[in-house]
Amino acid sequence: MAKKRRFGRVRRLPSGRFQARYADPTGIDRPAPATFATKTDAERWLAGVESDMNRGTWRNPDVGRVLLDNYLTEWIDHRSGLRPRTVDLYRWLHRKYLAPSLGAKILSDLTPGLIRSWRADLLADGVSTTMTAKAYRLLRAVLNTAVDDELIRRNPCRIVGAGIERFAERPTATVDQVFQLADTVPHRVRALILLAAFTSLRYGELAALRRRDFDQRCKTLTVRATLVERQDGSLTFGPPKTDAGLRTVTIPAAIRSDIRAHLTDLVADDADALVFTGVTGAALRRSNFQRTSRWTESVTAVGLPGFHFHDLRHTGNALASRTGASLADLMARMGHASTRAALIYQHTAQEQDERIAEALSSQIKKGRDRARNGHDKRKKRPE
Repeated sequence: MAKKRRFGRVRRLPSGRFQARYADPTGIDRPAPATFATKTDAERWLAGVESDMNRGTWRNPDVGRVLLDNYLTEWIDHRSGLRPRTVDLYRWLHRKYLAPSLGAKILSDLTPGLIRSWRADLLADGVSTTMTAKAYRLLRAVLNTAVDDELIRRNPCRIVGAGIERFAERPTATVDQVFQLADTVPHRVRALILLAAFTSLRYGELAALRRRDFDQRCKTLTVRATLVERQDGSLTFGPPKTDAGLRTVTIPAAIRSDIRAHLTDLVADDADALVFTGVTGAALRRSNFQRTSRWTESVTAVGLPGFHFHDLRHTGNALASRTGASLADLMARMGHASTRAALIYQHTAQEQDERIAEALSSQIKKGRDRARNGHDKRKKRPE
């Protein structure tokens, strides 16, 4: 006579496969999530479930039966501290890349194979590696939280390197090209170009500058805020991108007269007056900056086709790195550091920042002198 099982039961189905069932700790009768080819396989599965119960590691299979769409939406809504543009990005990535293929999936049904297939399909459909990496990182972060919430046992996002973005090296401008560009764009944004290149401020930080952020002689400026344009067109003044973004930056002496002239000629006397504005006097909008600044025509005219505004910051960082400053000092000047790093280095950064500005000023003067000498030689060349 066959020995009766102490835990669960196995029965043969008309198809010839075997079904396993068991009573969970609350007494609910539950079937295995799939049938088995042999009775032995079904019994082994039941033994594993029994072992989990004895160890206290059994998980209610209904817990993870939450739609990814619903969980991801709540994850974004409940995520405190996200910057507005980050919220917009996450919602766009969800809508564009996650919802169509994975949104209707149950969390507990997501497997490493399904994630690999989803990512491969994105790349096969022509989605860039950068966007694919962003979408994958978002999914991985969401499912990490699902693990913490004990909705799933383990994160199925296990593709090594899938969340890494590999950017092509961006171009840098010469000092002469920066000044040519500054002289080519509309006069109201000339100083914007110079500060972007020689103080390493981000676009949003520049757009948020007010008269009170400059000292009387324009030796330094203080970054206190950033201007963010949301996808719905609304503008928001908020804190800088990182805690290290709250910083005072020394302006190279070689361009201080340009900045003073801009403040005198184009900025209202009110301490809260925005330093840079659009053609109507309103705050700068990233969405129409290229058009109103004649950016594409201007960068092409100075020999920098395809040059982005952010490449000015890249240019300034490259120039500053040639001054011999340490990585910590460069990161302090750029406002590109973790909170912890900023706290460690912030109290020593100002003195070195002044040396960086002095060295930058020397490079600017040399570059302008070379440009003038070359121009004079061309004028004197016999025909």
